[in-house]
Amino acid sequence: MWYVFAGVPSKSRTHRFRPWLLPPGCTPVWPDPNLADPDEGLVAVGGDLSAARLLSAYVQGIFPWYESDSTILWWCPEPRAILRVEDLHLSRSLRRRLRKNDFSLRTDTSFEGVIDGCAERSEGTWITPDMRAAYMHLHELGHAHSFEVWIDEELVGGLYGVQVGGLFAAESMFHRVTDTSKIALAAAVSALFDAGFQLFDVQFMTPHLASLGASLLPRQEYLRAVSKLQGNEMPWQAVVSALGERQPAFFGG
Repeated sequence: MWYVFAGVPSKSRTHRFRPWLLPPGCTPVWPDPNLADPDEGLVAVGGDLSAARLLSAYVQGIFPWYESDSTILWWCPEPRAILRVEDLHLSRSLRRRLRKNDFSLRTDTSFEGVIDGCAERSEGTWITPDMRAAYMHLHELGHAHSFEVWIDEELVGGLYGVQVGGLFAAESMFHRVTDTSKIALAAAVSALFDAGFQLFDVQFMTPHLASLGASLLPRQEYLRAVSKLQGNEMPWQAVVSALGERQPAFFGG
């Protein structure tokens, strides 16, 4: 694959998009993600995981995802997987699990525990030490948040993601007890939309997400929505209140 340096116009006569090559420390600028190959979605390569670059990426609908032995890769897939609160599907077995009401829901009480839980995968993880440090820093700055499922005082499931205006971009989730990642996802979607958020991004479609009601949005439509929502002032306390007010009962169990 060929690359072009960030901000340098391509001289190709075919006008085929080439992912930008980002030198470390360069200004956080991006190509138009609408131009990325729809079969691949790769927008740029390289750069760093500074807070400024990460936030500028999410504002453009772009996110990092790469293996530990790779350079940083930046993506904007076509189409984009999202979850709408009206499409959220809870199976009968999950509703039975919810009716047990033996867990509590929290947000941002153990962001570190959630991201570490997400990294605990037998098949390996893309949450490298650098990625972990970068999202921990975003959390410290108030831009990354966790949704957590607790049984007694044990963290048994959760997810984390990044807030940009009225968008929440979910990054990863985990469970240590059956169904607790699904509970965290349902709690996050319900509380966020209750608080006024309008877009919940899950990046790529998977059978698991499809079973929970995820749908696909054309990239151009997704990017238009992100552009409209990025200026929305969405205080996280509204999410905390929504989560606290509804707790397990808000699933309709």
